[in-house]
Amino acid sequence: MAHVKIYGRRDVWASRRTEVSDAVHAALVGAWALPEHKRFHRFLLLDPEDLIAPRSPAYLVVEIVCFAGRSRAARRALVRAFFDDVAPTLGLDPNDLELVILESPAENWGIRGVAGDELELDYRVDV
Repeated sequence: MAHVKIYGRRDVWASRRTEVSDAVHAALVGAWALPEHKRFHRFLLLDPEDLIAPRSPAYLVVEIVCFAGRSRAARRALVRAFFDDVAPTLGLDPNDLELVILESPAENWGIRGVAGDELELDYRVDV
């Protein structure tokens, strides 16, 4: 399981949601073999005065909240995919993109009426 939270300025990213979602999901599918149909993305777009950072107006922060279990190599592969693929696709300077991977044990999730560690997944987390 992976949920994606995307933070950026509304005036820059509101009209590009689909493009951002597609680029981020392609990275997850490529690096972690996440199934195409497993897309859970939330856009948290902010007014310029609500996102204060020493970066350009295009600054984008992506948080991946996921089940624990992916290897260090898999996490690094996702980081590489973001800077090798996502940033260029979106026309972002590497300084204007940040990725945070937040892992949580599956038993800490409640999904479809059960704890996450009781789910039958159609993909592997231990990549």
